[in-house]
Amino acid sequence: MELATTYLGLPLKNPVMPGASPLVDQLDNVRRLEDAGAAAIVMHSLFEEQITKDQLAEFAHTENPAESFSEATSYFPRMEDYAFGPDRYLEQISRIKASVDIPVIGSLNGISLGGWIDHARLIEQAGADALELNVYYVATDPDESGIAVEKRTLDILEAVKESITIPIAVKLSPFFSSPGHFAKQIDSLGAAGVILYNRFYQPDIDIEELEATHRLDLSNSTELRLRLRWAAILHSHLKADIAVSGGVHTTEDIIKAIMCGANVVQVVSSLLKYGPSHIGSLIAGLRHWLEDHEYESVDQMRGSMSLKNCPDPSVFERANYLRVLQLWKV
Repeated sequence: MELATTYLGLPLKNPVMPGASPLVDQLDNVRRLEDAGAAAIVMHSLFEEQITKDQLAEFAHTENPAESFSEATSYFPRMEDYAFGPDRYLEQISRIKASVDIPVIGSLNGISLGGWIDHARLIEQAGADALELNVYYVATDPDESGIAVEKRTLDILEAVKESITIPIAVKLSPFFSSPGHFAKQIDSLGAAGVILYNRFYQPDIDIEELEATHRLDLSNSTELRLRLRWAAILHSHLKADIAVSGGVHTTEDIIKAIMCGANVVQVVSSLLKYGPSHIGSLIAGLRHWLEDHEYESVDQMRGSMSLKNCPDPSVFERANYLRVLQLWKV
């Protein structure tokens, strides 16, 4: 039974890896993830706001009056709210690389070029084997066109790709008007992978205090369906690899994602709930299922339920919408 696969040109022992999360902040957890069978380690993101605030602090120290710096930085979260500042983030990559024998993937999160190019280089120099670009952008300006929103991501990818040699994966949002076309643009610019999808965390409302509040809800397996749909549609249309992230909780979720065309899955919420050892249970379950169903490898299964190969492709198209509406009986 062969679980080995490749992702971003990296040979992996299986298709299951932890996604970006606080688990990598502690080396003990990183080692536990490797011992449990994780195929790679994905760093939590280094945020543009961290880079910008760090640069503002240095500028203020040498050039600016204290009052001006204080006002500028008041728009950002406090640095202590982040697990690591930019320098410690790079140090953590180096420490993880020295501690494990599996690939380490860095992550940058932001919406503008800013310090991305320099920090992409530094992440590469720190030893990362690949880089995730997580362009987390909420288009709140009604006058900003969809083309402008897409161009923001494409410009970032193009600039970062020119500055580093390690492979790049782009973590996409599900809210583009034509996700397939946009993914093909990402692919044409040389991204080695696309990740489906970023989870957009929505604010809640405190109706007594009349305040918008922050709320973090872990995912569940129902969120996987959107990822399955677009993995199935994109499979065979991209040179880039496909990673599914969001809603992967069970062995069945992993199997579905691979059948729809994913090269790998990224697991976060279930690891936060059950701990690093849970990844071992998922991998063992995948192995047993493949053996029971007489598959020789995960590659043999990949894409078997994609839009191109699915016995009933209408499930991924408009006909499914019509059928689902008929399921509810009053």
